[in-house]
Amino acid sequence: MPKGIVAFATRTNQTQKIAQLIAEGMRLEGYDADVMNVTEIEKGGISLNDYNAVVLGSATYHGEMLQSMKTFLFVAEKANLEGKAGGAFGAFGWSGEAPGRIFDTMTHVMKMDMATEPLRLKSADLGGGIKMAQDYGREIARKAFGSA
Repeated sequence: MPKGIVAFATRTNQTQKIAQLIAEGMRLEGYDADVMNVTEIEKGGISLNDYNAVVLGSATYHGEMLQSMKTFLFVAEKANLEGKAGGAFGAFGWSGEAPGRIFDTMTHVMKMDMATEPLRLKSADLGGGIKMAQDYGREIARKAFGSA
């Protein structure tokens, strides 16, 4: 079964909730999806190369992604994810720059086959966020099936 990972960095658990919904959407498309905090991946010795799809997300705090995600992007860059399906997402209170910066890094530096755009939500619980996050996961799973 194809496998994806949805990795996140969060402050108030909103980004984690979005990650879980994205993984749920991937599962609805027949994908096996793991959800992990980026710090768990580094400590657990988990290899991103074991996944067909990689989705990364961070909360935006003071206009920036969280430091744990910044650090993790360097780890992910070394994993040689070129051509793999990917997506970027995040929760935000005011500005929401983190998902776009992650998306750009995955697109231009890692050369991944990305979803149409990053997913930016204030909360999974507001304004159709649950469906938008699940649909994003479905889109990434379909993209990964197409490139597999």
